[in-house]
Amino acid sequence: MRSHYCGLVDETLVGHDVVLCGWADTRRDHGGVIFIDLRDHEGIVQVVIEPDNAAAFTSAEHVRYEYCLRICGKVRSRPASQINERLRTGKIEVVAATVEVLNAAAPLPFMLDDAAGDEARLRWRYLDLRRPDMQHKLRLRTKLVAALRQHLDARGFQDIETPILTRATPEGARDFLVPSRVRPGEFYALPQSPQLFKQILMIAGFDRYYQIARCFRDEALRADRQLEFTQLDMEFAFVEEREVQDCVETMIREVFKQVADVELVTEFPRMTYAEAMRRYGSDKPDLRIHLELVDIADFVKHVEFKVFSGPANDSGGRVAALRLPGGAKQPRKYLDDLGPYVTQYGAKGLAWIRIDDLAKGREGMTSPILKFLDDAALDGVLRAVGAQSGDVIFFGAGQYKTVSDFMGALRLKIAHDNGFVQEGWKPLWVTDFPMFEYDHEEKRYVALHHPFTAPKVDDIADLRANAATAVSRGYDMVLNGNEIGGGSIRIHRPEMQSAVFALLGIDADEAQAKFGFLLEALKYGAPPHGGIAFGIDRIAALMVGTESIREVIAFPKTASAQCLMTDAPSGVSEAQLQELHVRVVKPVKG
Repeated sequence: MRSHYCGLVDETLVGHDVVLCGWADTRRDHGGVIFIDLRDHEGIVQVVIEPDNAAAFTSAEHVRYEYCLRICGKVRSRPASQINERLRTGKIEVVAATVEVLNAAAPLPFMLDDAAGDEARLRWRYLDLRRPDMQHKLRLRTKLVAALRQHLDARGFQDIETPILTRATPEGARDFLVPSRVRPGEFYALPQSPQLFKQILMIAGFDRYYQIARCFRDEALRADRQLEFTQLDMEFAFVEEREVQDCVETMIREVFKQVADVELVTEFPRMTYAEAMRRYGSDKPDLRIHLELVDIADFVKHVEFKVFSGPANDSGGRVAALRLPGGAKQPRKYLDDLGPYVTQYGAKGLAWIRIDDLAKGREGMTSPILKFLDDAALDGVLRAVGAQSGDVIFFGAGQYKTVSDFMGALRLKIAHDNGFVQEGWKPLWVTDFPMFEYDHEEKRYVALHHPFTAPKVDDIADLRANAATAVSRGYDMVLNGNEIGGGSIRIHRPEMQSAVFALLGIDADEAQAKFGFLLEALKYGAPPHGGIAFGIDRIAALMVGTESIREVIAFPKTASAQCLMTDAPSGVSEAQLQELHVRVVKPVKG
């Protein structure tokens, strides 16, 4: 139907006939001459319809916004005074011989060059995706996946598909379940990841595996989560941590250069989980921000202010300070509003000291807690954080993880609010994650990564005796405060896997019922193996400069897990339910 793309017509085609297809981006009538900016996924070209071509002119008069058109014409140079340097096609125009309306467009619910709301964009997603910006984002995502495949194919990795319909295996989120028609009362589960299958492929001797895998997790949504998402899964046999990390670090460095023309550092820095939490309050610290948490428990253990001295004298507590340089210029309301902000991350409140003039001592400071700190405590804290006139010092006290979480969130907010986020790209490896976290509500350990991650110790008795402080062989790749990849060396001996299951509260019968196929496979000469998974959606979002992965997913769900375009999820007929041996019980209204 066409000979060229609109956005690729240039001076080399002057004098040539072209056939173009696309959408009417704009239509303008200038004194009897009609101009149509015709757009396709490559860009825009200006089409001129002159009045002496009666048939074409009549067709063009009826063209409206977003009409789908086919135009035949001849390319000519624009007059020098009309050249548009902002367009790749700005030095030429196409003089139309025929204008064919392939399909008219009803009045649009929003203009494509306007800032439509999220609900409208998702309801009419096919219109939203016509935007040049969205075309660019999705095409970059395509380039990213192609570059990853090219890199891995050239290095002997095998692309192997794993099942979409599988069995429920707990991996940290709720499973999506699919009822079986042929086995009444039984269900498949959609995979949260290909984790167990890729481990079994290593046992099967495939050595190097990868897959661009679709994954499904029934969990609460936010900007960086979707119910269904895409990740690059990789697995290696006969490897230690550093071998996996060095291989994928090279891959990420080369792919960022190829796809986004971004130069990442030659060797990514490394940091343990403990150090990341201590300095930044996060296991995915944004190193573009130089602000750091400072532990001040030693200076406040003796004070009568129990909010500080209680956690300071508790082995599981933490008292931390965070300095905001120049923060004193912020109004009091800004400081007060940060209190409610951190409560959503577990804080009970937020204490602060504003330092107007350090030389005046207490007289140069403002704070609701100043009266609770004696001179020794105050002087120690100010020295520890490097306080200067014009600063604000924030304080967090409580259980170690809670304080780390809300002070880490505070660090990000005040850095963004006050211009302390540097330009550029800061990658990082975070290593030596805890093996377990203790769930106080359920009174049991839970796996920090997943239950197939190997511990640093190889002695089962040692692991059992020191479960609370056990360190895993897990690792994450972080970029600008985003976890883009996470992996570990896996457990390859059935005895250790059974011991880890037991520590997680999974008894032998439950382990056999849920993971029996893995435990059996581990008995038959399973090699040491490890791997990693990268979030394709998240990497693509970083490359295009957006915070939400919805911007790089063609048809995402809303925060309430709906597809507004198709109105999914939806009800099904009673006949379908009966065929699946399923009965829907509607919730009782309170």
